[in-house]
Amino acid sequence: MSRTHHPLGIDIGGSGIKGAPVDLATGEFAADRLRIETPEPSTPEACAEVVAKIAEHFEDATGDSPIGVTVPAVVVGGVVRTAANIDPSWIGTDAAHLLSDKLGRSVTVVNDADAAGVGELHYGAARGVAGLVVMTTLGTGIGTALLNHGVLVANSELGHLELDGHDAEKRASSAARENEDLSWEDWALRLQRYYAHLEDLLWPDLIVVGGGVSKKADKFLPLLHLRAPIVAAQLENRAGIVGAAWHAANPGH
Repeated sequence: MSRTHHPLGIDIGGSGIKGAPVDLATGEFAADRLRIETPEPSTPEACAEVVAKIAEHFEDATGDSPIGVTVPAVVVGGVVRTAANIDPSWIGTDAAHLLSDKLGRSVTVVNDADAAGVGELHYGAARGVAGLVVMTTLGTGIGTALLNHGVLVANSELGHLELDGHDAEKRASSAARENEDLSWEDWALRLQRYYAHLEDLLWPDLIVVGGGVSKKADKFLPLLHLRAPIVAAQLENRAGIVGAAWHAANPGH
């Protein structure tokens, strides 16, 4: 009997590069995730070496299946246009071409928050929701994904809205909470201002909150009072890898 091969999702983050093959029928990992520290400096070439190691590790589970890779950046046609929490040398890099050449396989490159949003759309909190869903990932910064009637509007950068004269992610990210040693209540006041501003601009039908801190959603989501329901991401930190693998198997969507 022939073995089933699964697409590989790889998430390039500021501190770690994580990957796993994904069973797209269920949205579950088909093997245990592998995490390798993000190299310093995190140049495209250095990160490509790590991506290649992860791809090699999962060769038996993925065969020559396509690979999806996320980066914390705006990505247009496989080309990286910004660099948040990775080396500035990524800007202008044709990451899809670089990684496809390195791996000898088809590689789709997407923004990390967009990948997480797509993961939640197909397998998590945004599944089957009509209208506009705004996914936010609270971490080192604030990533956002817009999902309108099940279609991704790519590269929204709504973590950079102005909030009290500051870039919103500098005030309301999970990193801001930790760096300033804010209580959950004080952080929730900042999140309230951020999400209320977002609501006034977009009038979403649902807001989904992802990132590592979503595991502690009970500490802060009940303190928020918004028009739209706001819920924790169901895939937690798996969403980016799952969404990357889905994109790899469905290029152009």
